[in-house]
Amino acid sequence: MPNSNSAQQASMTRRSLLCAASSLPVLALAQWPARALAAEFDVGAFLRLSQELTARDALSESIGADLLKAFAATDRAADLAALADGAEDDDLANAVVASWYSGISPDPEDTQVASYTEALMWDAMDFTKPQGMCGGGMGYWNDAPDA
Repeated sequence: MPNSNSAQQASMTRRSLLCAASSLPVLALAQWPARALAAEFDVGAFLRLSQELTARDALSESIGADLLKAFAATDRAADLAALADGAEDDDLANAVVASWYSGISPDPEDTQVASYTEALMWDAMDFTKPQGMCGGGMGYWNDAPDA
């Protein structure tokens, strides 16, 4: 009578090993379309996507380049390309809009602010300005605000 323990332990046969090894190239190709999409997704494409998401026509190309670099650092470039292609990803769309409005990089490892004075929040909050930015000439605060 054969030992049932040794039969259970040696469950990997040469055939199953060869099948598993032969499937590795196919698995590597599965990532190819995502990489191709990410390679074609440049600053211009990111700006077009950002303009659509923020409903703003005039966005800074340099800030867009910084934000795209930060999204790419978090391995989201292919996801951005898919979003621009029509995929639904509300979390990513909100992250893009939040980055433009706050000026904060979407990469948590990035210690640099993408933009402070040019963040879109200052346009949305017309009653204030970025701290450290002069609002006008000497004594401008004495004048009544424009209605």
